[in-house]
Amino acid sequence: MGQRIRLLLLRGEQGASLVELALLLPLFILLMFGAVDVGRAFYYSIEIAGAAHAAAMYGSQNPEDTTGMQTAAQDDAPNVPNLSVGTPTYGCECADGSSYGSTCPSSCPSSLNTVWRVKVTVTATYTTLFPWHWVGMGSIPPSFSLSSSASMRSAGS
Repeated sequence: MGQRIRLLLLRGEQGASLVELALLLPLFILLMFGAVDVGRAFYYSIEIAGAAHAAAMYGSQNPEDTTGMQTAAQDDAPNVPNLSVGTPTYGCECADGSSYGSTCPSSCPSSLNTVWRVKVTVTATYTTLFPWHWVGMGSIPPSFSLSSSASMRSAGS
């Protein structure tokens, strides 16, 4: 008789796994979409930082060629849509990073030399793959701006 009761109890749990799967599958899919979206945003931010660095590196060797700096940034991140390179700046500053300007400052302490530096800012707009406001996550905007700046010493003029 005891074995018959055990069989009846087991028979009652036949559909439990299917019900659990039906309840948890939407959550797993949502987590997967979230991981993909966050991964893409992180990838784009790394690409944008690399593009800014490439443009600054090019600018350190060719400080007057702003078009070349913009091209270097765009060539470094070809997979990033809506990539925008701000106008690179080239100027002089005290060696401690103060008093940046287009001409060398005369107010640097006597112990500090002046250095020439090129600065580049790269931005792009990231658009999410999944409309998160539909699932009650209204705090995640459908698109947002990613930006990175790079600065590098130049040979000077």
